Amino acid sequence: MSRLASLHGPSSPSSTPARTPPAKPSPGKSRRSASASLYDREEPNTNPPTESTYHRKLRTLLLELRQATKTWDDLVLLDGLKAAKGIIDARTELDNSLAALPIGIQPRVRLVNPKLANIESRVDNLLEVVSKLQTQFHKMASAIETAELLLVEALDDGVSIDSLTSLFPIAYPTPIPATHPDLISAKDIHREEDLLRNASSFRQWWTSIHAAREGLTAQQRSAVSPHSSEVAERLGQLSTPIARTALQRLTYMFESALTHFPASFKMWKTYLQVRMLFVLGRPIKPKRAGGRKKFPDMREALEDEELETLTYEGALDPVAGWTEWKALVALFERALMYLPNWAEFKGGESLVRVYRRYLRVDPSIAERYTSILLSEENSSPRPLEAAKLLLSLARRAARGEYTSPEGKSPYQLLCDWLDVVEKHAEEVGLDADESDAAEKARAAQEAAEKDAEAARLATLSTPEEPASVNGKLIRFAGPPTLANGAQAKDGPKAYDEDEDPQSPRRLDVAKIIKQDGLAVYKDQAGRLWSGLAIYWTKRSEFDKASSSLSLTAKSTFEAGLADVVTVRDFTQIFDAYAEFSETLISGLMDLMASPDADEEDVAETEKDLDVQMKEFEELMDKRPFLVNEVLLRRNPHDVQEWEKRVVLWGDNDDKVAETYGKALETINPRKATANIYMLYINFARFYEEGGVSGAGQPNLDSARKILEKGVKVNFKAVEDLAEIWCEWAEMEIRNENYEEAIRVMQRAAAIPKNTKISYHDQSLPVQARLFKSLKLWSFYVDLEESIGTVDTAKAVYDKIFELRIANAQIIVNYAAFLEENKYFEESFKVYERGVELFTYPVAFEIWNIYLAKFVKRYGGKKLERARDLFEQALEQCPQKHCKPLFLMYAQLEEEHGLAKRAMNILDRACQAVADQDKFEMYTIYIAKATANFGLPATRPIYEKALEVLPNRQAAQMCLRFAAMERKLGEIDRARAIYAHASQFCDPRVNTKFWQEWNTFEMESGSEDTFREMLRIKRSVQAQYNTEASYLAAQAVTAREGAAREVEGTQNGASDPMAARERDAPSQNKGPAFVAAQNRITIQKMDEPSEAPQGNADEIQIDDDDL
Repeated sequence: MSRLASLHGPSSPSSTPARTPPAKPSPGKSRRSASASLYDREEPNTNPPTESTYHRKLRTLLLELRQATKTWDDLVLLDGLKAAKGIIDARTELDNSLAALPIGIQPRVRLVNPKLANIESRVDNLLEVVSKLQTQFHKMASAIETAELLLVEALDDGVSIDSLTSLFPIAYPTPIPATHPDLISAKDIHREEDLLRNASSFRQWWTSIHAAREGLTAQQRSAVSPHSSEVAERLGQLSTPIARTALQRLTYMFESALTHFPASFKMWKTYLQVRMLFVLGRPIKPKRAGGRKKFPDMREALEDEELETLTYEGALDPVAGWTEWKALVALFERALMYLPNWAEFKGGESLVRVYRRYLRVDPSIAERYTSILLSEENSSPRPLEAAKLLLSLARRAARGEYTSPEGKSPYQLLCDWLDVVEKHAEEVGLDADESDAAEKARAAQEAAEKDAEAARLATLSTPEEPASVNGKLIRFAGPPTLANGAQAKDGPKAYDEDEDPQSPRRLDVAKIIKQDGLAVYKDQAGRLWSGLAIYWTKRSEFDKASSSLSLTAKSTFEAGLADVVTVRDFTQIFDAYAEFSETLISGLMDLMASPDADEEDVAETEKDLDVQMKEFEELMDKRPFLVNEVLLRRNPHDVQEWEKRVVLWGDNDDKVAETYGKALETINPRKATANIYMLYINFARFYEEGGVSGAGQPNLDSARKILEKGVKVNFKAVEDLAEIWCEWAEMEIRNENYEEAIRVMQRAAAIPKNTKISYHDQSLPVQARLFKSLKLWSFYVDLEESIGTVDTAKAVYDKIFELRIANAQIIVNYAAFLEENKYFEESFKVYERGVELFTYPVAFEIWNIYLAKFVKRYGGKKLERARDLFEQALEQCPQKHCKPLFLMYAQLEEEHGLAKRAMNILDRACQAVADQDKFEMYTIYIAKATANFGLPATRPIYEKALEVLPNRQAAQMCLRFAAMERKLGEIDRARAIYAHASQFCDPRVNTKFWQEWNTFEMESGSEDTFREMLRIKRSVQAQYNTEASYLAAQAVTAREGAAREVEGTQNGASDPMAARERDAPSQNKGPAFVAAQNRITIQKMDEPSEAPQGNADEIQIDDDDL
């Protein structure tokens, strides 16, 4: 944004003129039109200010008077009243003290003197207020007197400011022939035609402007001002009409020329001088002494001389001609904006000098300047200066002191600097020896500073001790520092030669990348390390062992691979390293193939080539290890990565053992990833199996030491510790040390005195909570069952019950174990203990197994006890779990008890089970009743089912009920059941029901019953006539139609006779029963209706039948 944007004056510069210079118009384009198009956008100020100098002076005086009166009021109402009140209070206090004395007793000095001193102090305060009031009174009197004099001066002045300001503005907006017809006279037509023909000729423009300027200057010398001397003095160089016209004409010509040559420094400078001459006046040149002084005196004079301020005479009055002053300032802004364009066009040293000066005013063009310095079109590039500028911008942006106009981040600016370093390594950076020497010098300086500080502390009489105030440490010695380690933001920054573009000293690239890059942008380490390696490569520092710091390309790649913590950065560095190695090998091979090489050089090159090939192969072989190291640096507590590293070593037993040992030393169990116990287990197996390949001698003692160390580790989870104990016991079993395995598990499952410890208490170590690990006890009890005795196994199971950590599986296993060993009653007691410990649904599984085992064991021998168990199981059983128990109970009664009790149990089950199981339960109930008591006995069951079941299932039950009645020959009862079920069946959805009823009426009904069925069907369809039901009916019909089509196709393929009957004409089909007298046509539901419209189920009846 322009620095004069707030003025909104004439000739306001554009936002970015230096970057987008105006295009040159075509030769045929009119100069006037070009100038007009450039400045027609500016709207002239048609309302010049009407306020004169006298008005402004008077307003200033009135403001002073108002301020003085306000101060007067404040002094009187605040300070004066306060001082007066203080005097009254002091006098009242003195009177009260005197009145308190007894009559006839004179007051003493110690009583009266303080009171009098207080009164005198209050009087002094009041006098001070009065003095301030006198001062304000003099100010007000002076303002009033000055206002009177101003009035007299305004009355005596014959010329008003309004008459002067009416002459301006002159050069704003830019005068053109369309608005100022007197700009071009008849004599100027020839000049204008020449300029039109040679619009792109600078010489033509310059000659025309110079000639016009000389002519106008000559006219001004003979011109006489029509105003008085005082007015002419105010107007300065613009006091004559010819001067004002000359300014307009010159402004028009210069602006038109700058339209074609916006980057012309000569044109801008001359234009500014002309405008300054009219506004500022003629410059006064100071007189200089000649060569009379001696040389020493002249030198002293030059050294003592200060920069003199330029002075002018005949300047335009800033009040009357404020618009011209404002336009001149804006013109300077435009000239400065176009100055870089001229510098770029000029190039060379002029470009550098101009941009260096411009950067002091506007640092935002630094990035453009660096691009110009590095441009291919630049004949003398300056990479060192560009690199220092970019480094300075990156550091300032990181501190928040610079914002890139192109939106670049500090890291992007640093990458731009790195690109310059890579491309111009020889011109920008130091070589390896110089960097080594600089690093040693810095190290020596730091060591010297530390020694000096230690010596200073040693010479102190008393040692420094930390002290604090309110808990914050304070310093008693040492150089001054800011609090809390802060840095002075507004203070001057220390000089850094690396950021000085004019300094010829080259950069220490390695130090800068490490301090400003790797220390700040840790997530971009790959790019930074690769850039540093490329820098050394460009300097031909491939691999030189003489450098103590190993400042070479290879050492840089190796350091980068050993430093990065992300796979992305590693891949970037490794790929660059591999490419560098391949390029180096290719170069050596080309050197060997060169015909100019002698035998000694070829032999030496071949030796170097063998070394490089070997190193390259080793690098490729190390890649998996390097990737693993990167991942372990990112998270040294990653168990899986340590396991992968063990696998990478293959059959190298020494490295495998070393890796396991290092992993166990490095990993913090509280921060480790999952399955840290596997490290201890696999390490122990490594010794148990005699190494990875098994070729060594098994070493159980070392395996036991590893496991012993593992059981002492405070893992995050108790189960990890239990896994190690179990693995220890399994190792002893694999090696047939059964007694040792039992002792290991006894040691692991030792119960402490305090058994009320919570298993999930994370504040306690896992060793204190291990005795409540179900995994440990499960393995222990399995071990006792396998190699122990029944009593020891029972003892372990009992301890599990005592600790109250048993689950349903433990109970089932314990009961099964006792059952295998013929302890049936004890196994049943275990089941009973289980159902007491657990509630449903866990108790249901135990009851299910318990009752099945009991019935299988005793059958009908202990029927009453079995009935009690079933009743106890069903007492609190939820609805969704009681169905299997009822069926088992009914089966028991059916096989070993009474059929009537079995029916009662099934009846109870139909009422107790969940709603989704009731249909199936009633089906079973009906089947059992049919088998035991016959079909008639199922009628009450069907009736109960129809009362309880939901509509859809009730319809299905009605179909079964009707089918049963038809079997018994009860046609009327079956028809009544169909009629009852019809209210649940939508004809468009439940077509199966209506087809079955239709078939029933055709087979067993009459015309009246069939009519009744159709009437019921229409009424039900009207009842279900809703949009949702209609859509559902359409979907169901479509599915059933497709299914019938597929079924018919299959049947037709398998049964040709059926297909022939299906394709037979419909007129050959007779009615399902004998027709009525009036030959009423009745169609089956499965026959398509011939009528295109109307109700398909409608029966055609004459009036005589009604």
